[in-house]
Amino acid sequence: MDGNQDIQASHSALRHRLESGENSRLALIVCDLTEALGAVVDKHRVTPKELRAVVEFAKHIGLATDDRRNEWVLLLDTMGITGAAEAVNLNRPAGVTPHTLLGPFHRDKAPFKNSGDTISIDNIGTPLTFVAQVVDLDGQPVIGATVDVWQANGDGLYENQDPDSQPEFNLRGKFQTDQQGEVTIRTVRPAGYILPDDGPVAHLMELLGLSMKRPSHIQFRVEAVGFETLVTQVFDRSDPHLEADPLFCVSPELLADFGDPTSSGGCNTRFTFKLAGSQPGASQH
Repeated sequence: MDGNQDIQASHSALRHRLESGENSRLALIVCDLTEALGAVVDKHRVTPKELRAVVEFAKHIGLATDDRRNEWVLLLDTMGITGAAEAVNLNRPAGVTPHTLLGPFHRDKAPFKNSGDTISIDNIGTPLTFVAQVVDLDGQPVIGATVDVWQANGDGLYENQDPDSQPEFNLRGKFQTDQQGEVTIRTVRPAGYILPDDGPVAHLMELLGLSMKRPSHIQFRVEAVGFETLVTQVFDRSDPHLEADPLFCVSPELLADFGDPTSSGGCNTRFTFKLAGSQPGASQH
């Protein structure tokens, strides 16, 4: 019996053993995952030495994970698995603003602000005025939508990463849209940042020649009665790292002009968020 037949026999035996189990969905996923991994072993003739390296890598991911940092989540994010799981569970109509990852830097209790207020408490950075409009799929304004916004500063650091240098809730806030579905957010130009680069996932990315640098962006969570909640990111069109975003969040629909990054005069920009109704055929007004 050759190696391929050995692998197939093992898969068949495992599937047979799991057929009578109570958790049929878990059994199916485990079987499919095992068969997919077995196919990789067979296709690339993975050696025992290489397999031991995979086990060692998994061990180091576990050692690098604690209550403040989850290297397993970082691995799934940078492999596109987290985004794929989000995508297959979203049944959203064409034309809506793309959904992206919430990420680790969101805080639930950001303060409410009035349209036109600044979210920059320390006033450090190049000024940016961001006008956000929220509409439905027909282009009609969504009145009273909550626009939750958070971002990194000009050094690429979020406030909860940098508590010794930034005031609490710096560059965060919640707004409500007006009769035109708009809010005006005064802020500063964010900088891109590097994902944790001192762990096993970063070492793997280095071996693969992949970047850990995220492009400059502002993050949003938009909620409105009768609509699906939107979590997304709006990216600086001029950022050179757009095509290499390690979290695969960039799409053409999420680009905006943040202005000349070398200018100190500030910039105004607009972005329209299109929401999907929470129920098919439900009123969107």
